[in-house]
Amino acid sequence: MKRKNAKEILAESFLELARSKNIDKITVKDITENCGYSTATFYRQFNDKYDLIAWSYTWGISGIMDRIDQDRYERRQSLLDGALYFQEEAEVLKNLFLHTSGHDSFIHYMSDINSSELTRFILRVTGKKSLDQKTEMYVRLYCMGTVSLTCEWVLGRYDVTAEELAEVYEKSLPLPLHPYLL
Repeated sequence: MKRKNAKEILAESFLELARSKNIDKITVKDITENCGYSTATFYRQFNDKYDLIAWSYTWGISGIMDRIDQDRYERRQSLLDGALYFQEEAEVLKNLFLHTSGHDSFIHYMSDINSSELTRFILRVTGKKSLDQKTEMYVRLYCMGTVSLTCEWVLGRYDVTAEELAEVYEKSLPLPLHPYLL
């Protein structure tokens, strides 16, 4: 059995609080008191609560991306799992978008994370050390688009299921990325 580390416990504490309290009102002290840690422990792990939010998102998404290499785990399933992850975290994400100044920052930062994860995956599949500039641009375009679309979906602009959102992710994949991901 794998034990949770301090980062995971602090992230879970924050997510628990974010389900019932505006994110802009949650303090580091609230997070640490909720899980029984000290603020010193928090600051050994994160710079601030926004660093924790970004780490939590990265942790969730990289867990999905890492499974793509496993037998019988297809890219299509990873897209669905991503949409389900956002659906599960919708309350927290809405809270983040509506109660911080971080909506645009979140889109930019999450696009960076997704681009990095997708690039890492493509490099692993191809055995290359770096992507050519055009492929890098396609990765970036796809990630920026899907992150923005996901934010709009979470905020209720589109009334579709996670399965339908995953289908849009899949069908909007730029043609030059198909050899790596489909």
